[in-house]
Amino acid sequence: MRRRTITAATALAVLFSSATLSVMTAGSAAAADTSKVVSLKSAGDVVVDGVHQRVYISDPTAGKIVVTDYAGTTVATLTGLLGVNGLELSADSGRVYAAVTGGSRIVAVDTKTYAQSESYALGGLDGVSTLAQAGGKLWFGYSGRIGSLDLSGPEPVVQPSQQSPEAGYGAAAPELGSDSAAPGVLAVGVREGSTVSVYDVSDTGLALRVSRPVAGNLRELDITPDGKEVITASGAPYVHAAFSTTDLSPVVEYRSTSYPVAVDVAPNGAVAGGTDSSYDPDVHVFSHGSPTSVRTFDFPNTGTSSGGDLLVTGALAWAPDSSRLFAVSENSLGVFSLRVLGEPTKSLPTVTVSAPASATRAKALTVTGKITASVAVPVGTKLTVTRTDLEYPKGKALPAVVTKGGGAFSFADTTSAGGNVTYKVAYAGDAAHSAASGSDTVAVSRTAVALTLNNNKKVFAYGQPVAFTATLGATYKNRTVKLVADRAGDGKGKYLLKTGTVNSAGKFSGTLNMYRDSVVYAVYDGDARTAPKTVMVWSGGQAKVVTAISRHYKTGKIGATNYYWIHKTTAPYFHTAINAYPGRKQRMDIQVYYAGAWRDGGSEYFALDSAGRTIVDLGKPGAGSVGAKFRIRSAYVRGVDYSGDTVNSTAYSAWKYLYVTN
Repeated sequence: MRRRTITAATALAVLFSSATLSVMTAGSAAAADTSKVVSLKSAGDVVVDGVHQRVYISDPTAGKIVVTDYAGTTVATLTGLLGVNGLELSADSGRVYAAVTGGSRIVAVDTKTYAQSESYALGGLDGVSTLAQAGGKLWFGYSGRIGSLDLSGPEPVVQPSQQSPEAGYGAAAPELGSDSAAPGVLAVGVREGSTVSVYDVSDTGLALRVSRPVAGNLRELDITPDGKEVITASGAPYVHAAFSTTDLSPVVEYRSTSYPVAVDVAPNGAVAGGTDSSYDPDVHVFSHGSPTSVRTFDFPNTGTSSGGDLLVTGALAWAPDSSRLFAVSENSLGVFSLRVLGEPTKSLPTVTVSAPASATRAKALTVTGKITASVAVPVGTKLTVTRTDLEYPKGKALPAVVTKGGGAFSFADTTSAGGNVTYKVAYAGDAAHSAASGSDTVAVSRTAVALTLNNNKKVFAYGQPVAFTATLGATYKNRTVKLVADRAGDGKGKYLLKTGTVNSAGKFSGTLNMYRDSVVYAVYDGDARTAPKTVMVWSGGQAKVVTAISRHYKTGKIGATNYYWIHKTTAPYFHTAINAYPGRKQRMDIQVYYAGAWRDGGSEYFALDSAGRTIVDLGKPGAGSVGAKFRIRSAYVRGVDYSGDTVNSTAYSAWKYLYVTN
């Protein structure tokens, strides 16, 4: 149906543009498969303009043609074309012709301006849908019939119903196939009965050469450049079958997979077959005459279904230089993508590399592997080898290896570096193969290093600056240590305290103010010969507990101890301040001096406010307490069941002494 070639008059332009492109993009992403979402409601046909490097996609539902560049980026949209479907590129690449059901017409689009340049009325014919060029005319399929549009004279000439392709009037438009290299042959396919007819095209019209049913549920067909074969995409059988255009006898079955829905033949004869396959490859590429695919492409799942995106029926087209294959896919959400399939005629090798799981540094190890491809790589093929390790993080080239029988290869290597060592084996590709590479990683041993950190399980006063000192033993090159802190309850997690080089004694210090309990780490990242190591210590930071007495009438010493003197009729207040933390409580302890010793008078927890403060009314002592001595203090007791958290280490205030008088 959709022949994508140009005439000899423009061949040089394509040749030079392709040559320039190959120089600029050699070894780059030109060969990579890419995908870009295209704004479509449906996809009818695809045609590729190689001279201007543009892709045209018709959207019958939205009534528009979307034009993209070779990367899939939309550069223009033509609207107002209700039911637009079949597309054909003119021989000089100056126009794209489009079959438009709405208005029964064929429109011409200028490939430089993307504007509609002409519109050819077809006399109200129903269902105009498919297009092909043969014998100097533009052939169109409509409701069960075919017709032609001749633009060679001073006025366009429309000739409907030139031949009956064995379909009843009102049936779907027949599928059309032609090739500019064989302008005297036109293939016509009818879905009803899956009948294929081959016509000789001349100035006087069409002459039927042969016609017969060839498959089931015919979806698309195309003709080879030599005009000798017609290739079909039919729902059954699950192959893309080629038939002789002489008598429609079978020639070859291109083995694809279930539900073929698209076929397009490249100017060099390569066959692209598309299938409606959720769980199998969607596009299969064959060398002409070879039943086994050279390359397959399996679309990923970009929607919500379990299977991959699906190729749209008939939405498959070659670039004229066969360097790319363009395909339109649709996902389960109705989103369409233009997929650009790079180097489709080249076999894509697989390079497997197998290195030992582990190895000893400075001792030889052996790496083996294999390169396989749908087109076998010749014995003696050169493969490059690169080793990446801690000594050569950007990679070091090793001696190249060559393949043996079956694509196998092996090599030995001794690395002075330990750690993860990666071996990458790469194949540069050739005229029949794309570039490919594979890698494997081996864990190479490194010498253990001594690393210690002081202050483990020590407790320090609130806010005290504490020097944490790491001591690093002998290493190969790296003498850098990082100190990392993690303070309890601050929500920050681990953070870098300090990093630097150890001194001549192997020591490196950093200071942390102990406002909270903290975990401190000393981290050594290792080097090419010594292994990384991390050590951890826990150090406590006591809570800050401050107390005060109010509502006393004086202070004075009894013996060597300073007391707060209070009246028997006045209730003293006990004030506590502890560094704040949500939900925190303080414990108040009271002792009474009796019979020559301080006796326990009880303890009780009191909730602190958001600022970490509380005031406890101790009550009036009463007449019976005159002459009594007691003391009181506050404490933060570490533990969720005590002071409510584990952020600080336990701390006590100093005792406050009280004496009761009249």
